[in-house]
Amino acid sequence: MRTLDFDFYLPPHLIAQYPLPNRSESRLLEVNAQERSIKDNLFRQISEQFAAGDVLVLNDTKVIKARLFGQKATGGQIEVMIDRVLSPQEAYAQIKSSRSPKAGSMLHLAGEMQAEVLGRVQDMFHIRLLGEQSWYDFLEQYGQLPLPPYIEHAADTTDDSRYQTVFAKHAGAVAAPTAGLHFDEVLLQSLMDKGVHVRYVTLHVGAGTFQPVKVDNIAEHHMHSEVYHLPEETISTILAARAEGKRVTAVGTTSLRTLESAAHAGKLFAHHGDTDIFITPGFEFKLVDRLITNFHLPKSTLMMLVSAFGGYDLMREAYAHAIAQSYRFFSYGDAMLITRK
Repeated sequence: MRTLDFDFYLPPHLIAQYPLPNRSESRLLEVNAQERSIKDNLFRQISEQFAAGDVLVLNDTKVIKARLFGQKATGGQIEVMIDRVLSPQEAYAQIKSSRSPKAGSMLHLAGEMQAEVLGRVQDMFHIRLLGEQSWYDFLEQYGQLPLPPYIEHAADTTDDSRYQTVFAKHAGAVAAPTAGLHFDEVLLQSLMDKGVHVRYVTLHVGAGTFQPVKVDNIAEHHMHSEVYHLPEETISTILAARAEGKRVTAVGTTSLRTLESAAHAGKLFAHHGDTDIFITPGFEFKLVDRLITNFHLPKSTLMMLVSAFGGYDLMREAYAHAIAQSYRFFSYGDAMLITRK
């Protein structure tokens, strides 16, 4: 298939620039590929779609303040986006500057801190923070929340809390697992009171999630790699539920990619790993029955993923319906519940 097969026109005013006052006030578009149906609903009523014994899988990654500004030793201005923290002092990063820094060059950052460029790894720079402070502590003190490029305002105190799920636990993401933003503590408790098993995975969303697909033939696209952790409790709960004929619902494309990466690697077991799984129409899903997700960018890998999950034609209909009904799009927007065949 071609990248243009996943294009659509989105009126700019439908791109949500701010979150709603309350997380669960979002709208919910229910798309059922088994019944080939599309239904409008509210997110706060999503618990009606679950039965006792079903499994809900959330990504508990925590967004770090990954955006930094500084200067090269020559005085040129730079913007540094930390993509992955490798150790207390080393990280992979994207660096915007008039000229790319070379290995051995120094970067002058906030608080008179310096970082050394160690080299390049594909499209990332390998950099080392000098001194005793760790990257996580330094970013928390001097970094800025890396809002997506389609959100036009600078991050403020509201974003610091709302561009973070209520269950965020493990620091390392540079973008939020946005489907999880719709859940508040009351809604999660109502699901657990109903007998739904709420379980977690961790996938640290990288900056590559916003990178456009630059090839015409999607088979030629190389997916960015992200690190994930799959706990034993999550695996054992899913396997037990499937044995009883219960449904597994992934919250967000990150949770789905984590589960399906593990399923396609062979026997399921608790482990850390990296995934560059690229899900396109024709993919064989092995673990996930339903997907809760936001509305995605045209021609993006995430648009390809939901088309694989819900069916290409039905997803085209669903997106056209969402646009006609003025659903809010992208990170701070509304949600979908997709049931696959």
